Amino acid sequence: MGTKEQYPVLEIDLNKIYENAKYIVNLCENLNINVAGVIKGINAQVDIVQKMVDGGCKYIASSRISQLIDIKKVGISNENMLIRMPMVREIEEVVKYIDISLNSEIGTIIKINEECEKQDKEHKVILMMDLGDLREGIIDEKEIIETAVYIENNLRNIKLYGVGTNLSCYGSIKPTYENLSKLCKVAEDIEAKIGRNLDIVSGGATTTLSLVLDNNIPKKVNNLRIGEAIIVGRDLIDYWGYNIEDSLHKDTLKLKAEIIELKRKPTYPIGEMFIDAFGNKPVYEDRGIKTRAILGIGKQDFVTTDTLLPLTKGIEIIGSSSDHLIVEINENIESFNVGDVITFGMFYPNALYLTASEYVTKEYV
Repeated sequence: MGTKEQYPVLEIDLNKIYENAKYIVNLCENLNINVAGVIKGINAQVDIVQKMVDGGCKYIASSRISQLIDIKKVGISNENMLIRMPMVREIEEVVKYIDISLNSEIGTIIKINEECEKQDKEHKVILMMDLGDLREGIIDEKEIIETAVYIENNLRNIKLYGVGTNLSCYGSIKPTYENLSKLCKVAEDIEAKIGRNLDIVSGGATTTLSLVLDNNIPKKVNNLRIGEAIIVGRDLIDYWGYNIEDSLHKDTLKLKAEIIELKRKPTYPIGEMFIDAFGNKPVYEDRGIKTRAILGIGKQDFVTTDTLLPLTKGIEIIGSSSDHLIVEINENIESFNVGDVITFGMFYPNALYLTASEYVTKEYV
């Protein structure tokens, strides 16, 4: 960065991320559950991934093959897990670089097996079941059992490593003891037919930690794929209402942006309205003349202001465009000047985009 700090800055507290990882891993280990640390939410920033490993994550997981390849190249040797189903065009790389992949298409799995034969390798597959969230997975119980048996009996280079599910990400379906019990029952039926135990029954992501905290998760679930709770730590506290703020840090990431304009302006746009730069028709309220600051960051970096949280009292986010964030200053107006920096907390969506933005400086604490 040189002698001057280049704003905007994403401040990353590595020790707090490590402590979050350690807390989540220990919480899960008490119920014989291991953790796959999901790194896509921080775009595989190596220093952060290392803290997840140091905190005890058994696997490193991402939806992006390139991230898992990069992490392996820097010497992080934990088994990796591809948590977005492979594209057919990715299969050669999957076999070469990926240890475990989540799958639901038997045609794709057969192609993986064929590529494994070419590379003289074995590849581990977790067969996904759709429990109603309607993203990936086989929804019919008979079909998933038959598919598992076919893999076990016919694809000699594929290791049927386990079964898994995803909840909450698309259909917002809540993990419950009842729906995860269906996954466990399918796992037991598969085990009975193939004559051995599956290595993994993967019960979902951060939202499934609600069942762990309630000690109400089916005993057969032995793996969770956790990203948000480790890297941001807000959802369980702010959305689910768990009183674990003494155990889980939710100030791991902070955005710092500089004021580039500070003026008194009307709160209602002047002139004939049409659409904004993104094709939307915003609704405005006329609240008179207010002090507004424009900050040098925008939607290209954080995508949405809905989950950005001003950490300075009296600051209210008004809106944003591609490269500008507009805030209203309602307290201590005289103490703000052009060039000052305003700090924000965030939820997972902002972390996902800010860590990917080449226009945001990453600063490790």
